[in-house]
Amino acid sequence: MYKRIYPIGIQNFEKIRKDGYVYVDKTAVIHRLVKTGSYYFLSRPRRFGKSLLLSTLHAYFDGKRELFEGLAIEQLEQDWTKHPVLHMDLNIGKYDTPESLDHILDETLSRWEDIYGTGKAEATPALRFAGIIRRAHQQTGQRVAILVDEYDKPMLQAIGNEELQRYYRDTLKPFYGVLKTMDGDIQIGFLTGVTKFSKVSVFSDLNNLIDISMDRRYLTLCGITEEELHRDFDEDIHTLAEVQGMSFEETCLKLKENYDGYHFTYNSIGIYNPFSLLNTFAKMEFSNYWFQTGTPSYLVELLQKHDYDLYRLTHEETSAKLLDSIDSMDANPIPVIYQSGYLTIKGYDQEFDTYRLGFPNSEVERSFIDYLLPFYTGKTESKSEFDIQKFIREVRSGNYESFFRRLAAFFSDIPYDMAAGFSLERHYQNVLFIIFRLLGFYTKVEYHTSEGRVDLVMQTDHFTYVMEFKLDGTAEEALQQIEEKHYAAPFAADTQRKLFKAGINFSKETHGIERWLVVE
Repeated sequence: MYKRIYPIGIQNFEKIRKDGYVYVDKTAVIHRLVKTGSYYFLSRPRRFGKSLLLSTLHAYFDGKRELFEGLAIEQLEQDWTKHPVLHMDLNIGKYDTPESLDHILDETLSRWEDIYGTGKAEATPALRFAGIIRRAHQQTGQRVAILVDEYDKPMLQAIGNEELQRYYRDTLKPFYGVLKTMDGDIQIGFLTGVTKFSKVSVFSDLNNLIDISMDRRYLTLCGITEEELHRDFDEDIHTLAEVQGMSFEETCLKLKENYDGYHFTYNSIGIYNPFSLLNTFAKMEFSNYWFQTGTPSYLVELLQKHDYDLYRLTHEETSAKLLDSIDSMDANPIPVIYQSGYLTIKGYDQEFDTYRLGFPNSEVERSFIDYLLPFYTGKTESKSEFDIQKFIREVRSGNYESFFRRLAAFFSDIPYDMAAGFSLERHYQNVLFIIFRLLGFYTKVEYHTSEGRVDLVMQTDHFTYVMEFKLDGTAEEALQQIEEKHYAAPFAADTQRKLFKAGINFSKETHGIERWLVVE
């Protein structure tokens, strides 16, 4: 049977086109972009197609018309002018010393100088870059296309290291500043990255750089839309459905739940993760493909550094100004986590210019919660999975005594120093969030929190659990609050599920669950 080949891990446009890989046509929106502006910045999560976009732009400005046969741009473009292209990829380096960035810049500039020559007194990376641009324009008679992939990689890898951050900033700021000073020699400048740093690097001086990360005109530049999914992959969906023993409709729904849901501005269409979709069709299996490619540990370090309340991950609210950029010297965790793709826009309040954020889909949510568990509990992955499976069986069977004994043992087994430097109450809340969120993938879980109070409702096919947690109170007080606040009232009329009301008290002295009471 003929099987299509998918460009998994392949980011070179020419290779994709010549070797017959599947290509989702983005050239109509690319044509609009190159004809309506000169300087752009695009932020998208990793593995979202940024490198392929720049490779496509490289082929376009290189005048390789034959690669675009049959694509939308073939009918739109009349002038296939060949421009000199300076294409730099900062994703290839590991940036842990000042020299690591210096070596990447020197190697890239030397390669360009082999083509366009060197100039006197060009001692710094910025001066060398400017000289190359000027000579490329003079020698070819055409302005230069400058493409920078993952411009922020050095800055991201140096989060938490202020001295290294400062060095990278001082090096890159004048280097990227060449895009403004050499404007007369440049046809287009396009930078991509995961994040946008507000007070350093390109964005403090480059007021000619247009940020299109939240621009509705260019939302579909990277990723796959619902329309593109069915236009280009309907046959693959039918095959996947057959392999999985599902209907076409069920398969579409599962693809949406797992991989859709990225919104890069408010009231916009959802975007599917292209890396996860292509892997799913290539292997004909659902899995957490994007997350498996690696989650940077600095995300968790930022959450812990700020003593962040993990409950807020499901309904975080933030201002547009904060969401738009990152101050690398402060590194508030929310902009970094949003721009890295672990949170996305769920709603927008126009009156107050605030965004509501949440997980984009089940792949990201479940994988991220799994990833957090050892950082907050010290549990190894295999041990954590074993505990969660037992929790689920006990909840489903209504064996609440075993469940709470296991929960108490789980907390007593957490090393004391895991909460060192943090609010103990917050640490309890965060561990409970992780545990019950993991349970929530198999049961229905709702959370309501305020000022240290945690109310939790968990439902299975046969049971409803209404829980109240106290810190240095009593289990009796927790039960009394359930009664006084009428937490169980919405579930009293449910004849399909047995109702349990549980009060649980944590002790600061013992660093665990002191007592629990359950009323049926």
